[in-house]
Amino acid sequence: MPTPHPPPARRLAWASRNFRIQTAATVISGLGNAGAPIATAFAVLGNGGGTAEVGYVTAARLLPTVLFLLLGGTLADRLPRHRIMVGANLFSAVAQAVLAALVLAGDVRLWQLLVFSAAGGAGYALYAPAAGGMIMQAVPQEHATRAFSVFRMSQNAAQIGGAALGGALTTAVGPGWVLALDALCFLLSAALRFLLEPESAPAPSGGSMLRDLREGWREFSSRRWLWVIVLQFAVLIACINAVEAVYGPTYANEYLGGATDWGLAMSAYGFGLVATGLLMVRWRPRRILLVGNWGVFLFGLPALALAARFPLPLLIAAMFLSGVGVTVFGVNWMVALQQEIPEEMFSRVTAYDELGSYSLAPIGTALAGPAAVVLGLSGALWACAGLCLLLSAVVLIDPQVRRLSRRDPHRSTADAPVPAVAPTPTP
Repeated sequence: MPTPHPPPARRLAWASRNFRIQTAATVISGLGNAGAPIATAFAVLGNGGGTAEVGYVTAARLLPTVLFLLLGGTLADRLPRHRIMVGANLFSAVAQAVLAALVLAGDVRLWQLLVFSAAGGAGYALYAPAAGGMIMQAVPQEHATRAFSVFRMSQNAAQIGGAALGGALTTAVGPGWVLALDALCFLLSAALRFLLEPESAPAPSGGSMLRDLREGWREFSSRRWLWVIVLQFAVLIACINAVEAVYGPTYANEYLGGATDWGLAMSAYGFGLVATGLLMVRWRPRRILLVGNWGVFLFGLPALALAARFPLPLLIAAMFLSGVGVTVFGVNWMVALQQEIPEEMFSRVTAYDELGSYSLAPIGTALAGPAAVVLGLSGALWACAGLCLLLSAVVLIDPQVRRLSRRDPHRSTADAPVPAVAPTPTP
């Protein structure tokens, strides 16, 4: 008699209740977040702003993110992570709702765009470390690759619909309604995350927040592979943000069909993210960061396509391949962090990771406009593409990046952490 297939509940036994809720909430908030940058950029352009003003508004969102990430990481390792996420989502919902109302009223000023973009950045700074800690804590190590692939695939699927919808709605009904949709998505995500259950975690140290920050820094700085990658991403993200938030919309407005075409290009990026997620569900490369960094080589393709003034189909292909690279790196990076970082340090190390990675982003986006004036739009795009390629090659000089290997969670060491690389004193 043939053995019946196990019921779905058994097949998905690795997906805990918290994992399912957090994934669903991330998809909902991602639908709004994917369209919001497109709407904000075209709200600036529609009110008489140019490339420089788009860069200033983007930088205004990134600066509070950088300033408050360490606070968010420390709080998330001391307080219930799910409550921090709910509060941050509600704060972001209010900020986006007010900004949407101002844009819909038709008389939004640049300073208002700066203030409420900054509020959204502060909300993200409180949310991100708690979310990173929660999702890593909710996944068993033996299923990490599968779970993180499914999580990122679900997260990135929202990028497809959100970017296409955001671009289409911006063209059809204006950017204000896209920002209003983002506020609603934040509100729904907060309601879902309210249902999350606290994960078991080591008791807080009882020390001061400053002591917690020092402990997190020691954990971060003692791993050279971690801070070498974070230094790489500090420049990469500055370039990528300049391309996606400033140069891309400006290029689409001048040479393509405006918001709709840029929304299609961003959707292709999302398709790349999701398609590769299907591959990563089963692919378990042994050299985690070496393979991940091969994906980083694809990050500069959109800047290259824009600089060379490729037609829309080739730009869409470049965005797709960039999405492929992001997923290859992102899944392997999450596996490396979960494998190597102690559970009680997840949020603080995530905060240092994001702080370092986004540290140059406000400067990069603020200078994107002046750089385009000095170098020309094409010259600024060539510079971004060249930096992405150069950094992808340079980081492989470090042996810890090349050699960090996946650990087998079923070995007899009972999953106790062991050094993956020699603990050389120095994400």
